[in-house]
Formats: sequence, C-alpha cells, structure tokens
Amino acid sequence: STLETATRRARGTRRPAAMVCIRPATLDDLWAMQHCNLMCLPENYQMKYYLYHSLSWPQLLQVAESNGKIVGYVLAKLDEDSAEIHGHITSLAVLRTHRKLGIAAKLMTAAHGAMSGVFQAKYCSLHVRVSNQAAIHLYADTLGYAQNDVEAKYYADGEDAYDMRKTFERLAKEGEKGEGGVDGSLVEQLKQIAVSA
Repeated sequence: STLETATRRARGTRRPAAMVCIRPATLDDLWAMQHCNLMCLPENYQMKYYLYHSLSWPQLLQVAESNGKIVGYVLAKLDEDSAEIHGHITSLAVLRTHRKLGIAAKLMTAAHGAMSGVFQAKYCSLHVRVSNQAAIHLYADTLGYAQNDVEAKYYADGEDAYDMRKTFERLAKEGEKGEGGVDGSLVEQLKQIAVSA
C-alpha cells in the first residue's frame, strides 16, 4: 500500500529482498548476463566474448539469481601468459533493483575463491574508471584491492582507469588451513567442472 511504502521510506527501511543465490554461471545464463551488462554498464560485449569466457574458464563466471532471474554477474578470466598466473575481472554488474545488498562483493568473493582454489592464481587484477567512486570503494575498502597503476585513456570515451590488484596469499593460507575464506567443498566442485569441461 501507499501508506506502507511511505512509512518504510520515512524509516529508511526497504521491503525485504527475495533470496539471492550466488552460483557458477551456465551456458544458459549468458543471454541474461549480457542483458544485465547492457542495463548497467557503458562497456558492452558481443555474445561470442561471453561464450569464450564460459568455455575457457567456466569456474570463473558467477551469477546472482533471484526468483529465477539473473540480477548480477561477474565475468572473469585467467591470464596465463604472464610470469605469474593471475585472474582478471573483465566485467561486474548488478541490476539497480538489487544494489546495496552486498551482491557485488559476494560475486567477487566467489570468483576470487575459484581463481585461487582451482587455478592457484597469485592475484586478481581489474580496471575501474577513475570517476567510479562507488566501485573504487567496493574494490579497495571492501575487497582489499590496491591501486597498481593508472592506464591513460583506457576507456573508449577517453577516461583513465585505475589498474587495481588483490593478492591471494592470505586466501590461499586460509584454504590450506580449512578456515573460512575458501569453501573446500566449493573448490572441489569447481575442480570437477574443470575436469569435465
């Protein structure tokens, strides 16, 4: 009702959100991931790019699903050509209707766990617009990324990007000890996907 909505706004509370499930993406999710990207971000990709990521690194693509609808995703890859194996976040998006619920952090944490646990990646890199303060806060303050460099005119519109990195040393040690951080059963499931793919 209108009165109920007004009361919630006055109190600063929201209607309880439906349960959101973070899970590995499947090929069936790729169209919904692309749609989410188109709704949220100025950097867009053709379907073949999603398919390439999904076939090459299926463990690194994660989606957030609510009531059967994809409301967020992380598209990640592995850079095996450098001196150290490391992951890279290609794209992260959450629909506006589901923001400020911690979904982006959970998607990133799932991708980090797969990078470290399945592929033994040493760190993860990403690029973020220097003007995107909300994303910079998420990466630096919530997820522990540090600025590595500035890439001049990285984006098509000429905006610079911060090259940010997060090392996985602590995450790997937690996984070895079996404490928090990395879910051992999830890592085993992801390794099975790697073997069957």
